[in-house]
Amino acid sequence: MNYSHLVLIFVSSIVFVFAQHAFAQSPDCRICVAEKFYEQGDTVVILGRVDAVLPDTDLLIQVYNNNNRVHIAQVTVAQDGSFTYTFPADGPYFKADGNYTVQASYGPSGNIYETSFQFQTKNTASAITQIFEVRAGDSGTFDVPYTIRGGTVKNMFVDPAMLALVIQIQADNDGTIILDLGRNWIDAKKPDGTDDTYIIQIDGVQVPYQESSVSPDSRIITIQFLEGDSDIEIIGTYVIPEFGTIAMLVLVVSIVSMMFLSAKRGSQRLSKSHTLP
Repeated sequence: MNYSHLVLIFVSSIVFVFAQHAFAQSPDCRICVAEKFYEQGDTVVILGRVDAVLPDTDLLIQVYNNNNRVHIAQVTVAQDGSFTYTFPADGPYFKADGNYTVQASYGPSGNIYETSFQFQTKNTASAITQIFEVRAGDSGTFDVPYTIRGGTVKNMFVDPAMLALVIQIQADNDGTIILDLGRNWIDAKKPDGTDDTYIIQIDGVQVPYQESSVSPDSRIITIQFLEGDSDIEIIGTYVIPEFGTIAMLVLVVSIVSMMFLSAKRGSQRLSKSHTLP
């Protein structure tokens, strides 16, 4: 007897029963999802009801994340006006955590009904949080707390000539790294003493970042990276061990040159984004 086949039938039946139960609790729902949270690989269950059944007319379901369409399907509507549709939350277009919007449209009226669910990738569930001890020459060492999703940290070191902290990663997937940067060993300041922005480069291309927390002792930043990226440079106006004034002038010229190169190479990173036609 094929027990795996029986288990599959049993699980499918359970999903269907729970979906029907969820819909029974919301009889006025035009479009609903059985759960408000799904992880990568889960089966998303969409169900609802139309006001009037039109002959030979399918319901159009579209799923979006940040205005990018990640899934589309035509669904048959039952004679009583109800519909149920399932699909796996997986594949090349389900690579980002966050809110996913489900839209349903039916017939010539053009009315669109929406619902949404939260999605989490396996990378998020398997986030790595550690502290990396960085060598700083005669200044000894300092600790960098970090959390990385979608890859692993291979090394961190200081590049005094660039006033930079260099982070070498193995990016198995698109992901993020959150870094707690202590001001005692790296910072970015304007001439008036107020905070300036860091320059962040990934493999020589300047990229944006988010700063989530600022305190007198540290700054916490989040950097997004793409699958295959390797070297992240965080460039400030100060890093230990300190560097000479002449080298600082060389650094300014180098940064300006790299910004021009980044503008030319930035389009290469954009071409890696995934959008369903």
